[in-house]
Amino acid sequence: MAEVLDLIQWPAFATSVAAAYLVGSNARGRRNLGFWIFLLSNVLWVGWGLHTGAWALIALQLCLAALNIRGLFKTEPAG
Repeated sequence: MAEVLDLIQWPAFATSVAAAYLVGSNARGRRNLGFWIFLLSNVLWVGWGLHTGAWALIALQLCLAALNIRGLFKTEPAG
């Protein structure tokens, strides 16, 4: 199980990069999707941080999750 938890960092990395790309889009739907994917990356990073004891990373991800939730409310809904 420990090896599986070690590997969480790679999907977390990939979702973070994909989310950043989508949030920079001019299309409303892509931008909105980007914030949801960022929230997924926050969950993945927190999971990995708990496994490794990376408390600063966990705190960062909680703060970033709050900003991503703010972004969801600020961006126009896909429609």
